[in-house]
Amino acid sequence: MQEELTKLRDEALQKVREATDLKQLQNIRVQYLGKKGPITEVLRGMGKLSKEERPKIGALANEIREVIAGEITSKQEQLEKAEIEKKLQQETIDVTLPGRPVRTGNHHPLQAVIEEIEDLFIGMGYTVEEGPEVETDYYNFEALNLPKGHPARDMQDSFYITDEILLRTHTSPVQARTLEKYKGKGPVKIICPGKVYRRDTDDATHSHQFTQIEGLVVDENIRMSDLKGTLEVFAKKLFGEDRQIRLRPSFFPFTEPSVEVDVSCFKCSMKGCHVCKGTGWIEILGAGMVHPNVLEMAGFDSKKYRGFAFGMGPERIAMLKYGIDDIRHFYTNDVRFLKQFKQA
Repeated sequence: MQEELTKLRDEALQKVREATDLKQLQNIRVQYLGKKGPITEVLRGMGKLSKEERPKIGALANEIREVIAGEITSKQEQLEKAEIEKKLQQETIDVTLPGRPVRTGNHHPLQAVIEEIEDLFIGMGYTVEEGPEVETDYYNFEALNLPKGHPARDMQDSFYITDEILLRTHTSPVQARTLEKYKGKGPVKIICPGKVYRRDTDDATHSHQFTQIEGLVVDENIRMSDLKGTLEVFAKKLFGEDRQIRLRPSFFPFTEPSVEVDVSCFKCSMKGCHVCKGTGWIEILGAGMVHPNVLEMAGFDSKKYRGFAFGMGPERIAMLKYGIDDIRHFYTNDVRFLKQFKQA
């Protein structure tokens, strides 16, 4: 039995020394030290030995097991180190080679304008609210004083999914939802940026998908002068401190009175040019005092609360601010176009 164990030891150690990779070494470990290995078989057969032989054979078997395990561990360390050295040689980096330039991105001009407008109104105490782009007819129209069959609905040629579900045509539904959330108690002071959809024919100034930013303020003692003052601050911050605004009467079903808002031309300083079409003024947004019906439908007492609302198209503002002549440039993802706005 001793000779058999000694032979197994010498045989295992020889194979360990000749092993050239970790997989081969693992197979040797299983072959000699595994549950079905010859050393384990010897230990299982010790019951057949005499009492005098058992301690000697047991001690020898354990000693041989430890020797083989130790050699395998030592060989494993050598092979792992050699493998690492080989990888390092294969993956050597020539630090003298010139590096590849890292191209950094920049804000899309439209996104830059949206964030600039958001920052401006957040600084004035507004919060940013968002809502679903797939909207119900009630919030998109009825809650905004546009009942079914109202002729003003034709102004917003809509993408209907069902009779009651459509792609929102403006971000005003966010205002209606937010007013409901306040449960008839002011103040409310929000802006609502987001995508909107209308069945427009795409051309240089129109798109079936575009963005809007709408604002809403509801509280006690809100007046038209508050709206005018807010829009003056907005125009001066966005287009320059020497800008002026003017309000022209208009009609929107959800505001009364309603106005169109013009800003003095920043290109020609009101002298007349191609940007302002010779008028000295550029239309930038629509606004007005919130219609009492809209307040009442949202649960507000229209005798106690008043408010104003305004809405603008960031595409139009970006086109004016950066001299962009075609709205489609915003959506074609032409890198040559986007590279022009690294400082935007």
